Amino acid sequence: MQKLVTLIALALITTACATSPTGRSQLLLMPESEMDQMGVAAFTEMKTTIDVEKAAATNQYVDCVANAVIAVLPSDQQRNWEVVVFKDNSANAFALPGNKIGVHTGILKVASDQGQLAAIIGHEIGHVLAQHGNERMSIEYASQTSQQLLGAVMEGTQEGAMVMAAMGVGAQYGVALPYSRSHETEADLMGLRLMAKAGFDPRASVTLWHNMAANANGAPPEFMSTHPSSQSRIKGLQANMKEALDLYSAAGKQGKKPRCQ
Repeated sequence: MQKLVTLIALALITTACATSPTGRSQLLLMPESEMDQMGVAAFTEMKTTIDVEKAAATNQYVDCVANAVIAVLPSDQQRNWEVVVFKDNSANAFALPGNKIGVHTGILKVASDQGQLAAIIGHEIGHVLAQHGNERMSIEYASQTSQQLLGAVMEGTQEGAMVMAAMGVGAQYGVALPYSRSHETEADLMGLRLMAKAGFDPRASVTLWHNMAANANGAPPEFMSTHPSSQSRIKGLQANMKEALDLYSAAGKQGKKPRCQ
């Protein structure tokens, strides 16, 4: 049985090894086409069950920012993006495989200008391009599989229940949550670069997270959260700001000066 565990683990690693857009190693077990189908289906369902914002001015503003960011993607990645504004007072946005992005009306109260909104949309585009949904599902599947295999090995032993309980806690706080935080950090960096290339001042991303921190309500400790703290995100953005400002300057020289209102 131990040999079987080793063989399955090796098979998972060797057949699903990938590299993210920022050079981070990834585990991707799901076919991208299947992930896209699931994302499109889920997004379609959401549009029928959640109120969609109808105000023309709001939609035009969000589309203006989104289109400017999408325009700086490689040509083969610019197709089939859909951005929908949902009537929801929570300060949130999300991304799904299949190039689907949802923006809650509540986030527009926190992201008070086009640059801050560009940081959000660039961040969500980063999630999609880096296949974070696929990676999350793959990690969850691999974690469950390893626990099942270990359970089979330990079955009938006195230590079995204790080991399985510890494995569950370890998978949650040692694997699933840190990977989620790494996804958020990676999406922050990708969004920072994208917004700067599109001609949005990247310093607006820092202002955004100061605003988010001011609107946070009892956020859990970072080690127990799927998201980095606002201060951690601000430090990460500031650490990459020189590169972003260089991209922003180059975009300005190319005439990229969005005016979304």
